[in-house]
Amino acid sequence: MRYLLASCLLFSLASAAAIPTNQGNGKGKGNGNGNGNGNGNGTSNGNGHNKKFTVELGPRPYYLVDDMDEGPLKAKLQSCSEGPFKVSDFVFAHRGAPLQFPEHTVESYSAARRMGAGVIECDVAFTKDKQLVCRHAQCDLHTTTDILNRTDLASKCTTPFTPATSNGTAAKAKCCTSDITQAEFKTLCGKMDGFNPKATTVKEYMDGTPYFRTDLYSTCGTVQTHKEYIDLVNGWGLKFTPELKKPEVKMPFQGYTQERYAQDMIDAYKAAGVDPSRVWAQSFVPDDIFYWLQNEPDFGRQAVYLDERVDTVAGYANATASLPALAARGVNIMAPAFFALTKVDNATGTI
Repeated sequence: MRYLLASCLLFSLASAAAIPTNQGNGKGKGNGNGNGNGNGNGTSNGNGHNKKFTVELGPRPYYLVDDMDEGPLKAKLQSCSEGPFKVSDFVFAHRGAPLQFPEHTVESYSAARRMGAGVIECDVAFTKDKQLVCRHAQCDLHTTTDILNRTDLASKCTTPFTPATSNGTAAKAKCCTSDITQAEFKTLCGKMDGFNPKATTVKEYMDGTPYFRTDLYSTCGTVQTHKEYIDLVNGWGLKFTPELKKPEVKMPFQGYTQERYAQDMIDAYKAAGVDPSRVWAQSFVPDDIFYWLQNEPDFGRQAVYLDERVDTVAGYANATASLPALAARGVNIMAPAFFALTKVDNATGTI
């Protein structure tokens, strides 16, 4: 979802007023800032239309706009600085609000909702017992949670922590969702994504948040299963964009096939009674898209093919040449990186 990240911040200022919560037909309870259980700001009991919800952008968009070069875009954004702001489907919450809150946690999703996101993302990975959870990568627990600091779980990691050495070898670790069960996953605390490659201790390794993120709100982020994410977002009446993550273990995994994995993700929305029109399923794996088109066409027709072929010149040519064939197979939405969607006019310097 890197293709949406840059747009969310600036365009949320232009498109994200006080509105009723839970405008959809979803039911359920949420937690965290602006929660759905009757507590906090912008509350709702899950049935919708009982209280107003106020979108607040926070100071960062104003800071960024003020720092822009003078020009038409800056003037346009400044002209709508006082709103009114509203929830917008144009704003996709990539991992929630991960520059400020631990990604894929209740706190991150709640912050994204408060900032006006109309579509919330869950990157879907599977656990050792083949249950679905929200993580940006199957094997990122060592940088996004406190698993290395958990003596009961750290030893289960694919690659336990190894300290950096004096000869320049970097510290390393690799902990995957498939290393632990869903119950074990739920005991973890989410933290800001980052690590210190020069670390000689676990504490030093975990203290590696990059400069563009903050640890201000990184206390113990509440990690989410895929089902919990669905219940949370459904309770808010918002929309979903789950990305089926490319497995980092050999498939089938203990008998768990790629097809079963893709089906399990869709089955969760069907079980929750979520209308397919509210779900944008994503994958970098074209066979996942084709599987949904063939087996779950109501979801497949707006599945998002995340196209990384454009990362090279030859790949870009191949990707663009394949568009008619993909369309013929029913693929309706392509999502390459931003640079593949724009072109600079060297004569004028305009995009």
